[in-house]
Amino acid sequence: MNLEGKILGSRYEMIQKIGNGGMAIVYKARDIVLNRHIAVKVLRDEFTTDEEFIKRFETEAQSAARLTHPNIVSIYDVGMDNGIYYIVMELIQGKTLKEIIVEEGGPLPWKWSVNVAMQIASALEMAHKNNIIHRDIKPHNIIITEDGVAKVTDFGIAKAVSNSTITAFGKTIGSVHYFSPEHARGGYTDAKSDLYSLGVVMYEMVTGKVPFDADTPVSVALKHMQEEAVEPRTVNPNVPEAVNKIIMKALQKEPVMRYQTATEMLQDLKMSLKNPSGDFVDESTYDPTAVTQKISLNDYEKEAKNQGENANKKKDGKFKTFIKKHKGLSIFIGLILLFFIAFGGTLAFLNITNPAEVLLPNFVGMSREEAQSNADESKLVLEVTSEEYNSEVPEGYIISQDPKYVEDYNVKEGSTVKIVISKGAEKTKVPKVTGMTEEEAVKALEDANLKAEITEETSEKVEAGYVISQDIEAETEIETGETIKITVSKGTGIKQVEVTSVIGQTEESAKTTLTNLGLKVNVTYEEDSSKENGVVLRQSVSSGEKVNEGTTITLTVNKVAETKTANITINVKSITGGYTEDTTSDEEENQTQTPKVDKTVKIVVTVDGTEVYTDSNVDKNTTNKQTSISGKGTVTVKVTITDNSGGSWTRTQSINLNTTSELTFS
Repeated sequence: MNLEGKILGSRYEMIQKIGNGGMAIVYKARDIVLNRHIAVKVLRDEFTTDEEFIKRFETEAQSAARLTHPNIVSIYDVGMDNGIYYIVMELIQGKTLKEIIVEEGGPLPWKWSVNVAMQIASALEMAHKNNIIHRDIKPHNIIITEDGVAKVTDFGIAKAVSNSTITAFGKTIGSVHYFSPEHARGGYTDAKSDLYSLGVVMYEMVTGKVPFDADTPVSVALKHMQEEAVEPRTVNPNVPEAVNKIIMKALQKEPVMRYQTATEMLQDLKMSLKNPSGDFVDESTYDPTAVTQKISLNDYEKEAKNQGENANKKKDGKFKTFIKKHKGLSIFIGLILLFFIAFGGTLAFLNITNPAEVLLPNFVGMSREEAQSNADESKLVLEVTSEEYNSEVPEGYIISQDPKYVEDYNVKEGSTVKIVISKGAEKTKVPKVTGMTEEEAVKALEDANLKAEITEETSEKVEAGYVISQDIEAETEIETGETIKITVSKGTGIKQVEVTSVIGQTEESAKTTLTNLGLKVNVTYEEDSSKENGVVLRQSVSSGEKVNEGTTITLTVNKVAETKTANITINVKSITGGYTEDTTSDEEENQTQTPKVDKTVKIVVTVDGTEVYTDSNVDKNTTNKQTSISGKGTVTVKVTITDNSGGSWTRTQSINLNTTSELTFS
C-alpha cells in the first residue's frame, strides 16, 4: 500500500517513501498540528494480524518513547488508523551505518569507529537504566547524521517482534549476523545481549566484515553459539590492541564473561582513544568456573527440517541399517536405556523431596505474561503482591520482585517470587492557569501533581507577574509528575520608575530630581499670587505612581509678573495735524466772521482699559508730550486725543514691559 499523499490520524501528512525494511515502511511526513517534518514508520500487514503482537508493539513503543537522549531517535507518537499501525519519530538527515560500511567497501578508520561505538554505548546505557533492551542492535538501525552524530532507532520494537512473530532467522527483524548466542538459540536476553551485538557492529566497522558468516541464517546462528571469532587485528593489523580486546570481550559466548553494563564498555572505549596500546581491558572479571549454557538445537533442527526433509530421511534410513547390522549391540544399548529409565524414575522421586535449584530470573521490566512464561520455564511460582502507579514502568510490567535478582543466584524449584505490577503512570487533568499570578499558577499545578517550568516574557497587555500562556491546554489528561511550561509576564520590559513629588520645589530643583529618575520634564507657567514665585504648583503624574522610564512629566510653575514702568512719548502735532498761527486781529475776525482756530486738545492714556493719564490743555503743535505708565508683562496702551471742535484721534499699541521701556505714539 502506497500512503504518499494520505493523512494518518488526522494529523500526519505522508509526503514520500524514504525507507523499506523487513518490519516497516518509512515515510517522510509533515505534522500538520506542529508544522514540522517527521518520520512515520508504518508496520507491514503481516505484523498487524496478531493481537498479542499489537499489544506488545504499542507497549514497547510507548516505553521507548520515554527515552530522551542525543543518540536515540526520539519517538513522538504511536497510533492506529483504519488498521494501519504506525510510529511517529524524529526525522534524521543522514545515512545508516550499514550504508556507510557498504560504500566504504572496507575497514573504517578505527578512531571514527570507536567514536560511533561510544555514542551507541551511551544510548544503550540510558536505555538499560530504564529497563529497556534493544535486542536488534545492527548497523541498519544506526543513523549517522550529517554532523557525524550516531542515532540509534527502533528501541523496544524488536522485543515485540521477537516475542510474537519470529519464525525464521532473517525474515522478520533483520540479520542473524548481529544476534547474541542466547538470542540466536531463543534464550533469555538482557543488556549484555545488546553489548554483544555492539561488539559485532564494532568488528564490522574496523574490519569491513562481520565475525561470522555462512550460506544460511541457521549456520550463522550456530557459529555465534559454537565458534570463536577471528580477532579483528588478524583481519586488520591497524586495529589497536586495546580496541581489539574491547571487541573480543564484548563477543564472549557467555554473558558473564562480557561487559556487564554499557557504562563499563563506554569507559574502556574512552580509554582506548587516549591509550590505544594500553593493557587496561579487565579480563580478570571473566568467570572461568561459569557453567557453559547448554545449546538447544531444537529450533535449528526444525529449521534444517524446513530447509530439507531429505536430509532427515537419509539419517533415518542409516539408523535402521545400523540396527539391522548390529543386533547384539542394539540389545545391549536397549538394556542400558531401560536401566537409566528405571533409575531416572528413582531420581525423580528423590527430586520431589529435595527440589533442584534453578537460576532466579530477573523479572523486573518484563510484562506479566512474559514473566509468567519465564517462571513456568524455571518451575517457579509468581505471586502478585500489589499493583502500583509508576511513571517509568508501563502498565502491566513488573516494577520489583522479591527475592531481588542477583547474577547467578539460585532458588529451589517451586519457590514463590513476589512481584509488584505497574498500573502505568497516574493520570491527571491540567488546570487552567492562564491569567493567574505566578504563585497561584504554581500552586494549582502542584495540587494537580504536576510541575511548573517558568519562563518570562515582556507584554504590553498582561500585567507583570501574571501568566500569559501555558504549553498544554487546560483539561488535557496527562501523566502526573509531568512538567507544564508557563509563560509569565514581566511587563513591558521597560524599567519602571516610581514618581516622587516635586511640588513646592523650585523649577530647577524639580527638573534635576525627575531627570535623575530617568524621566523627561516639560514646564508650563501659571500665576498664583498666593504662592511663592518660581515654585512648582502641580505635576502631571502623582507621587507614588509607576511609569516607564523616559516618560515626560509636565510641571506647572508659578510665575508672578513684576510691575514695570515705561515712558510714553506722544507726538500730538503728528497725530492731529497741528494748526497754523493766525495773524488776523480779533476785530478783523469779527468783521469777516472767520471761525477761531482750536489750538488745544485733550489727551487720555489708558492701560488695559484703565485710565492712567489725562491732560485737557495740550497745544496741538506739541511734538513731544511725555508721560509714563506702569504694569506687568504685556499691556495694551491706548492714547485718545480730542479737541473742542469735535475732532478725535486714537492710537493703540501693545508693549511687553519686561523687555521694553519706551513707547512712541505719532
